[in-house]
Amino acid sequence: MNAIEVDALGVAGCLFHGFSDASRLAIVRHLATGEHRVVDLTEHLGLAQSTVSKHLACLRDCGLVESRPQGRASLFRLTHPEATLDLLASAERLLGLTGDAVALCPNYGLNHE
Repeated sequence: MNAIEVDALGVAGCLFHGFSDASRLAIVRHLATGEHRVVDLTEHLGLAQSTVSKHLACLRDCGLVESRPQGRASLFRLTHPEATLDLLASAERLLGLTGDAVALCPNYGLNHE
């Protein structure tokens, strides 16, 4: 593998880091319905404001969401909604094909420590 391929894989790894947390995935799925304020996301997801803000910062740093001011609040939206929804649909198809294998993975599954 050459250096360019390694760099490209590193960048892809960074992208997937944005999707690597269940709370971030929930935020992304909720933003797929349109723009939302942090307070809307906290109410809908049942998460603390600081948690939602931290995850939105990660998603923004990954280029997956952007915001615009509206009064004293900010409205968040997906940066590339169609591509993001395509990726999530592909992930759901792959999960359907692998069954419980991902959940049972000793390193990253639901019961890893």
